[in-house]
Amino acid sequence: MKKLKILISNDDGIQAAGLARLAAAAVQFGEIWVAAPQSQCSGMSQKLTISGEIAVARAAFPVPVQAAWAIGGTPADCVQTAIYALMPERPDIVFSGVNFGYNAGFDIAYSGTMGAALEAVMNGVPAIAFSKFDSDNWQTAEQYLPRIIQTLLQKPLGPGEIWNVNFPDCTAAQCKGVLYGRTPAACSFYDNDYVRTGDALSIRVTNPGPDRCREGSDIHAVLHGYVSVGEIRSPLF
Repeated sequence: MKKLKILISNDDGIQAAGLARLAAAAVQFGEIWVAAPQSQCSGMSQKLTISGEIAVARAAFPVPVQAAWAIGGTPADCVQTAIYALMPERPDIVFSGVNFGYNAGFDIAYSGTMGAALEAVMNGVPAIAFSKFDSDNWQTAEQYLPRIIQTLLQKPLGPGEIWNVNFPDCTAAQCKGVLYGRTPAACSFYDNDYVRTGDALSIRVTNPGPDRCREGSDIHAVLHGYVSVGEIRSPLF
């Protein structure tokens, strides 16, 4: 397999642990550039800065890469600026993540992680999005990342399509394997529950049980201990 030019971004910010772990897994497949937000940008979907200035600064990075930039904008900004202004050549592929929190079911629509990947395919660059449960357990993601990257790099997608990968919240020994062809569940994993507190609404997040989402879906897979892999298509294609 030829060495690729790989751009890595995320929505959790340049200091996120998942970003460094994804870069560490990706170095065996090619040359790595990193362009990530200066700060947390979860829930921004594909929001893009359309006027003014975007801050760009070289950033220290814990993994040896060609370059790493902290971008004063959104995940979609990171991908656009890297492709058109920062990298010496267009990337062969964009990796987004590893996000701290699942991007599955209806939550896909709000995800900045997915926004970065969708921005890539809108600009003609294939993309893979990676996410995991929001806990400090990285065992399964770290063990499965290299083999999933290798497998998906050999499975080309059509125009406007991305791979969406979610790692379950279990140890590597407890993980039951990888399920491909998962479809987005017709529900959210992160549901907002609003409670009035004076003149404001307090937001509490609730999660579905393992039997709420249909079998064959991404949420059903991760809640039953499997890595979920599925295809997502940009609505513009």
